[in-house]
Amino acid sequence: MQIINTDKLSKKYRTNVPSLIRAWKKGVSDLEISYRTGVDLITLNRIKSDIELAHRRARLERKRGVSADVQLHTKRHILLRPLM
Repeated sequence: MQIINTDKLSKKYRTNVPSLIRAWKKGVSDLEISYRTGVDLITLNRIKSDIELAHRRARLERKRGVSADVQLHTKRHILLRPLM
């Protein structure tokens, strides 16, 4: 499952976002990426924050889905064993 729509981000920032992500995964610094690609540091920070926000939203959605199931089981468990 792809969390981030890289095509949409690439159109928004007019750059190749998948290559930026690969460079970040390899550990290349933002300054070096900016020098190689010609993208401003501010734009790189915006892209990175958009990616982090998308991941955070996806994690929250997964957590909400799992926590709803866990809460149902926990409530039932507490009702069956109130002294626990």
